[in-house]
Amino acid sequence: MIRYSLAFVLALVFTAPVLAQEQELGPEKEITAEDVRESIKTLDERPMYTPFVELYLLEESKALRKEMQDTRAELIEKVVEKELSVADKTMSYATDTVTYFFYLIAGATSILVVIGWNSIRDMRSQLTSLAEKRVNELVIEYENRLQSIEDQLQQKSEIIHQNQAEIERTNEVHGLWLKASQETSQQNKIAAYDQILDLRPDDVEALSYKADAVLEMQEPLWAISLCQRALKLAPDNGHAHYQLACAYAEIGRWEDAVSTLARAIDISEAYRDDASVDPSFERLHEFENFKELIFTDQDTDPTS
Repeated sequence: MIRYSLAFVLALVFTAPVLAQEQELGPEKEITAEDVRESIKTLDERPMYTPFVELYLLEESKALRKEMQDTRAELIEKVVEKELSVADKTMSYATDTVTYFFYLIAGATSILVVIGWNSIRDMRSQLTSLAEKRVNELVIEYENRLQSIEDQLQQKSEIIHQNQAEIERTNEVHGLWLKASQETSQQNKIAAYDQILDLRPDDVEALSYKADAVLEMQEPLWAISLCQRALKLAPDNGHAHYQLACAYAEIGRWEDAVSTLARAIDISEAYRDDASVDPSFERLHEFENFKELIFTDQDTDPTS
């Protein structure tokens, strides 16, 4: 509307002289094209710089600026719409991807169930049962270990009790040995040795010393029985061999006495001197084998 008004104003400006000339000629004379051309030629250049022209230029500049702003706004709107479209497509793609992923998981789960896997509840129950089974196994294992430790402690306790009993028995036996050494009566000595044998039936020393006491009571056969019993327990016991030799000499078994005495001397040379003065071997001093065994040097023979 503004452009058409300005054109109208400009037309009035340029046609004003023609209209004035027409008024001067009067209504009887018509204005021709030639008159218009002549009028235009006679126009002054100054009307082009009137305020109307300036207003026209300003309005055109304002219109161009507005068109540029509208174009910019339209361009921004299109860019925003494009970005929104891209974002919408992106969200759509993401949603489709997630949906397809869940479809894939559901399909894989279905396949696993079809080929024999159990459901999550069954898996949980199986895990629970396995855990309980393992816990029970551990409990049983630790119970066995505790039982083993308890058995070992019990065995050690029994060993301690046995050692204590052995210590008490040893002390008692030691007391009986002291008692036997202090006794002057052979009967009392034998009684002490019997008490020792009651505590320790396999005590070889008690058997051999009891045989010695029995010989003092002139019981060689009993002494032989005791010595043989002792030698079954300890074949290399020199004292048992010596007492057995004495018992053989008492009953007249000279050869057995000499051979048994030789065995005792092989074990300990101290028995050689004991035999040279022992009353049990007095009748063997004339026996050649005895003299060769005991009196190695003729100068030491008391009968020579």
